[in-house]
Amino acid sequence: MKGFDKVAFIKNIGSSWLGLIVNIATGIVISPYILHKLGDEAFGLWVLVFSINGYYGLFDMGIRSSIVRYVAKYSATDEHDELNGVISTSLFSYSAVFLILLALTSAGSFYLDRIVHIQPAYVVTGKLLFLMVGASLALGFPLGVFAGVLEGLQKFYLINSINITTTILRAVLIVVALDHGFGLLMVTWITILLPLVNQLANAFNVFRLTHVRIGLRFVTKEMFKRLFSYGSVTFMFTVARNLRFKTDSLVIGAFLSAAAITPFAIASRIVDYSTSMVDTLAQVFTPMSSHFDAKGEIDKLRAVFVQGNRACGLIVFPICAGVIILGKAIIQVWMGAKYIPASYPVLLILIIPATLRMAQATSPRVLFGMARHRTMAFVVVLEGVVNLLLSIALVRHYGIVGDALGTAIPLMFTCLFFLPQHLCGILGMKVRTFLTKAYLVPALLCVPMIAVLLVLGRWSYPHTLWQLGLHTAAGGLVYTAFAYYFMFVKGPYGRRKQLVPLSRTRPLVPEQPAVVEYAAEVSEGTAE
Repeated sequence: MKGFDKVAFIKNIGSSWLGLIVNIATGIVISPYILHKLGDEAFGLWVLVFSINGYYGLFDMGIRSSIVRYVAKYSATDEHDELNGVISTSLFSYSAVFLILLALTSAGSFYLDRIVHIQPAYVVTGKLLFLMVGASLALGFPLGVFAGVLEGLQKFYLINSINITTTILRAVLIVVALDHGFGLLMVTWITILLPLVNQLANAFNVFRLTHVRIGLRFVTKEMFKRLFSYGSVTFMFTVARNLRFKTDSLVIGAFLSAAAITPFAIASRIVDYSTSMVDTLAQVFTPMSSHFDAKGEIDKLRAVFVQGNRACGLIVFPICAGVIILGKAIIQVWMGAKYIPASYPVLLILIIPATLRMAQATSPRVLFGMARHRTMAFVVVLEGVVNLLLSIALVRHYGIVGDALGTAIPLMFTCLFFLPQHLCGILGMKVRTFLTKAYLVPALLCVPMIAVLLVLGRWSYPHTLWQLGLHTAAGGLVYTAFAYYFMFVKGPYGRRKQLVPLSRTRPLVPEQPAVVEYAAEVSEGTAE
C-alpha cells in the first residue's frame, strides 16, 4: 500500500462499528428469548458447553496474529512465494489442530456429565451439544485462516459485512425454530452452522481477490518457526484471556450446577455489552503507537497514552455509573425480575474492575505498538491463574458471588497497581500526572448525570423498556451537554492557541491529528 486509503479506512471502521451494534442488538433480543423458551437448566447448559469449548482457542498458538502481520507484509512487497508459504503453512498447522481437537471432543463428550453437574434429563443432550460445538470449533481453525488473510489485506469491511449478514440470519432462524417448537439442539445447529458458512464466504473472497496458491510444497519448517515466534506472546494473552473470562461458567458448572450459570451469565453479558464499544475504539491506537515509536517521538507516544485513555474514560465512566444505578431495571426489563436477587450483586462486583480495565484500554495498545508487551503478558497470565484458584476457593462458600469476586479481585490489582505504573515508567511520566490528565475530567463530568438518574429513580422506578429508555436518555443528555461544554467549548479541544502549528506540521496519522498539538501539553507532566 503506497499511501493512506481514506475510503478503505472509513469502510473498515464504519463496518466494524455497525457489526458491533448488530451483535449487541441481536444478543440483547435473542438471549432472553432463548432463556424463556428453553429454561434455566437448558440455557445454563448451552452457556456452559460453549464456555468449555471456548478453551479451544488456546490451540491457536498465536498463529492468527502472525497470519495478519505476514500477509500484510508480503502482499505489500509482492513476495508471492512467501505469501503462499504463510497461508499454506497456517492451513497445514491448523489442519493438525483440527484433528487433535476432534479427537478430544469425541472423548470429552463421553465424560461431560462427570466433569460438570447436569440434570439426568439433559445428560444425552449435553453430550450431543458438546460434540456438535466442539467439532464445529475445531473445523473453524483451518477455515479461519482466510479471515486472517482478509485482515492482512485490510479488507475488514468484507469480513464485517459477512458477519453482519450471518448474525442477523442466525437470530431470525433461532426465533423461527423456537416458535415452531424446536429445542436446544436445533438452536445449537443454527448457532454453529452460520459461522462455518461465514468462513467459507471468507475463503471465496480470498481466492477471488488474490492469486494465492496452496500446496504442501509451500509448507516449510522455517515459515512455521517464523509464525510461531511472532505469535508466542499473543498466545500468552490468549491463555490469560481464557483464564480471566472463560473459567467462570466452568467453575460454576463444576461446583454448583448448570442452572446457576444463568444469573451469572446475565450479569457478565451486561458488563460485556457495556464495555465493548471502548474496546473497539482502542484498536486505533496500536498503529498510531507503532508510528510514533518508530520515529522516536516519545512526546507523541505520551499524548496517545493520555488522550487515548481519556477518551476511553469519557465513554466507560458514564456507562459504569448508569449500569450501577439502573442495573436492577436493566435486568428486570431484559430477562425478568426474578433474576435481580442473584444477578445484580454479580453485576456490581464485575462492573467496577471491568470499568477500570476498559478505562485503560489504550495502555495495552500502546505496549503492542511499541513491542513492549511481554511483561504485561506474564502479568495477565499470573492474574488469570489467581483468578481461577480464587474463584474455585470462593465459589464453594459464596456461590456465584464468590466466583465473581475471584474474577474481580486480581483484575483490580492489575488495573490499579500494575498498568498505570508500568506504562508511566516506560514513557517517563509521573503516575499522578497521568491519572489527573486522563481521568479527573471524565470522572467529574459523571456527577451531574448521576444526580439526575438518582432523582429520577426516586421519582419513578423504570419498570418498562420505555421508562428505562427515558431514564437513560435523560442521563445521557445531561452527560453529553456537560461533556461538550467542558471538553469542546472551555476544555482542551475548544478554541485555544495551538501548541504546535498544524500548518507547519505534516499530518502524521490521519485518524488523530489532535495528538500533534497535544503532545507538548502532555510532555509537561513527564518525570524529571
